[in-house]
Parts: sequence; structure tokens; C-alpha cells
Amino acid sequence: MSEAYFRVESGALGQEENFLSLDDILMSHEKLPVRTEIPIPRLGAFFPERSGGADTDNAIPQGSKLELPLWLAKGLFDNKRRILSVDLPKIYQEGWRTVFSADANVVDLHKMGPHFYGFGSQLLHFDSPENADISQSLLQTFIGRFRRIMDSSQNAYNEDTSALVARLDEMERGLFQTGQKGLNDFQCWEKGQASQITASNLVQNYKKRKFTDMEN
Repeated sequence: MSEAYFRVESGALGQEENFLSLDDILMSHEKLPVRTEIPIPRLGAFFPERSGGADTDNAIPQGSKLELPLWLAKGLFDNKRRILSVDLPKIYQEGWRTVFSADANVVDLHKMGPHFYGFGSQLLHFDSPENADISQSLLQTFIGRFRRIMDSSQNAYNEDTSALVARLDEMERGLFQTGQKGLNDFQCWEKGQASQITASNLVQNYKKRKFTDMEN
């Protein structure tokens, strides 16, 4: 039976998300703290607590602090017009970067942000002066956690891994599952349970045509 959904790889580590990916769709709806640099008209209806009321065309006043979905913040951000500025989420600020550099394995990344690497990569879109430090921290955090994740996936055959997986970011969970699948496939091969290699339909049809030509 065919699968109902074929997983589409995330594009969040690149310039833009892949909106055919469910992971990227969920990640793009995570909230980002921003501050308005100019009054934004006609959006006050969506933020009643920040609206200036009907007298101001339901504008959001300059200097308002909001939390917007990532996709909306990216759409409104413009270096030239300075519509809004972005405040870094705490998990990407210097204090947490120091924790990651000390020992990234002690952090529950899923609790801090289920799309830690993808969301952090998209923050580079906003031209923060801390972009270089953020990107370096993301890379070193991944390197520091990668070996433990793969070691665990290879040494947890038929064991309960729920406690370990619960602390992983979504991308790390994908790596863990890939490692476990590789281990499971290897175990099946060792036991002689691997599927047999069969000739493709193209080769079989070619042989049939060749046999028919010889008979004629």
C-alpha cells in the first residue's frame, strides 16, 4: 500500500523555506518579537491592544512591540524603508550562545524551539549585527550534538528512545530516525532478511522483445 504522504525535505537551512514541506510551514508560523519603526495603518484590527483606534485609521503606533509569525515578519522587513526591526529570541542571544559553546548536549532543544536550526537560519535574513555569531553558534551546536545523536541511534536497537528523542529539534529527530533505519536495515541484511535484488521491468521487457525477435 502506498504512503498517504511523502515527506518533502525542508529548505529552511537555505535562503527560503520550502512551502511543500510541512516542517517548514510549521516553522514559518513560529512567533518572532519585533518593534515597529513607523506607524502601520489598517493593521490595528489584528492587534487591538496596540491599535490607535478608528481616529488613527486603526494604525499600529511607531515603537509598538509585537510578536509576528516568521513569514509575516519576513514579508514586512525592508532595510530601506525600516518598517520594523527584529529582536532576537532569547535562545539565539549571547547568553544562550555561551551555554551552547560550553556543552550543547545538555540543552533540551525541542523545548526551547522545535525548529531551532531552521528558525535560526531564517533569522539571518534580517541583517542583524550578530548574524555571524548566530550562524557560527548554529554550526558548532550541530557539530557538538551530531555525534551523540548518531551514536545513540546506532546503540539503541529495540530500546525505548522516547526520552532521548524528546530533547531533539525536528531536524535532529530526522537524523536519529535515519540512523535507526540504517541500523535496522543492516540487522535485516545480517539475518538474511533483506529484500532480493530483482531485474527492473525495463530489462525484463527488453529480454522479451529480444527473444521474440529471435523467434521471428
